[in-house]
Amino acid sequence: MINRRDFLEQGAMGAAGLLLASKTGLASAAGSRAADSRIEVLFDEPLGTVSPNIYGHFVENLSGVLYDGIWVGENSPVANIDGLRKSLIEHMRKIKAPVIRFPGGCFADSYDWRDGIGPTEKRPRRTNFWAMGESEKAPASHRYDPNAVGTNEFVHFSKLIGAEPYLAANVRSLPASAFQQWVEYCNAPAGSTTLADARAAAGYPDPFRVKYWGVGNESWGCGGEFTPQEYAVEFRRYSTWLPTYGDNLNLIASGPNTDEWSWTRQFLEEVLRKGPGGLRRIYGIALHHYAWNLSRGKTQEWVAGKGDALKFEAVDWYELLREGERMEGLVTGHWQVLSEFDRQHRVKLVVDEWGPWYRPGSEATPGDQLEQMPTLRDAVFSGMTLDIFNRHPEKVAMANCAQLINCLNSLYLAHEDKFVITPVGHLFELYASHQGGQALRTIFSAPNVQYDRDGQSASFWGLRGSASMRDKNLTITAVNPDTSESRLAEISLRGATVKEASMRFLSNADIHAHNSFEQRDVVVPQTKPLSLSAGSLVVEFPPASVAALTIQLN
Repeated sequence: MINRRDFLEQGAMGAAGLLLASKTGLASAAGSRAADSRIEVLFDEPLGTVSPNIYGHFVENLSGVLYDGIWVGENSPVANIDGLRKSLIEHMRKIKAPVIRFPGGCFADSYDWRDGIGPTEKRPRRTNFWAMGESEKAPASHRYDPNAVGTNEFVHFSKLIGAEPYLAANVRSLPASAFQQWVEYCNAPAGSTTLADARAAAGYPDPFRVKYWGVGNESWGCGGEFTPQEYAVEFRRYSTWLPTYGDNLNLIASGPNTDEWSWTRQFLEEVLRKGPGGLRRIYGIALHHYAWNLSRGKTQEWVAGKGDALKFEAVDWYELLREGERMEGLVTGHWQVLSEFDRQHRVKLVVDEWGPWYRPGSEATPGDQLEQMPTLRDAVFSGMTLDIFNRHPEKVAMANCAQLINCLNSLYLAHEDKFVITPVGHLFELYASHQGGQALRTIFSAPNVQYDRDGQSASFWGLRGSASMRDKNLTITAVNPDTSESRLAEISLRGATVKEASMRFLSNADIHAHNSFEQRDVVVPQTKPLSLSAGSLVVEFPPASVAALTIQLN
């Protein structure tokens, strides 16, 4: 088969193109070669609408995420809109960012929203939840929250990019009344209450109409160390009464850590102890999963098990994808538990933290806590994860990649006047057309990838993805995880004829490839026209790639 370097060195008529297969056999521009894979789109088996919110994001007041990443200040020489980084706003509009979660994360359950309103110069400074992990050289704003970015600024940022704000309430250290008042501050009609007047005095007379609210975060850990039963009692208390002002409030309960099925089950059992009406308060249950353990079974220790973001072997590439692939089982497993209590499936899954997590050392800005350098591997990982969500649209209502900028699996890196789109940011651009489409059952058939796992033979699937349809536009996204071989796939579109088609993909001859402040375009989307003629459609997917096919049907 053609290897990665040969593939990428071919010209515009190279193997990335969609090829005409004659009735006597399938041929590629790389030479005579039979297709080894098949993608079959089943138009008569719709799965549901892909919620745009699956393509959501997450920001936390953690090191350089807010202060330097998003907020540069109104008087900054860095181009900004009302103190918010302009280049970030422009690209998030491009990817149609649908929803953003704030202020955390673990930070959320140490945060008092009242600190972040009113005149900026009068807002208190507070010790950041993450302060103990900051270096002595870190800016003061990373250790001591200046509250320059509060509810007003965050909602303004969300509206500037066309996204819905998703606010996480503090359950660990604030009373239920503070949650009610936060809702009132955000959503009360102009002139109706003292808090509505306070919002108007800050320059926002119209209600924010925030509809997504998290009731705590990781309540099994940093959000209070609750048992599921204890948290269920708190959820009932915090959600018993909230002002709605005519709009539905979608409350998201703090859910399990990865495969803790017992958390989901015991939480629901306790919520329902007082009757079936308890389910009506829950829009979704949050699920968190990070792919972090690359030790190949040698340890479960949080620090020792992590791999490096930049220095890795092919086995580490596959092991990260294997850890990320667990997401599919987590979605179906927790959905099964939900189904035991909610046969009408009113409660959905909200995967509001996901991504890979590496050991420190690859930060673009030294000292930025939890910042890591995303590579091609992370784009492939992210494509695989979004494809999983696309395949389960009836189960997953929202997902939020962790985190947006200067952190884990970030779409962007920024420092002072420097800004770069990472491979993950470009990946979200490739996948944006799935938003709001009708997901279709799609069968991917391909040879497994074989690799060496510490002297033992191991395998991983060879090609997977998802498909969705809007009007007559079909989007197929596909991941080829093989680090050295391309996949030649026949596309079966039974009952449909193609008017025109194109392909965009991310790949590179180096699996460690990444974008930096100095080299911003190492991994960027490449476009290949797909030539059309009578016969079957065949696409060659580069090694170590993620691709999006856009096919317009007659």
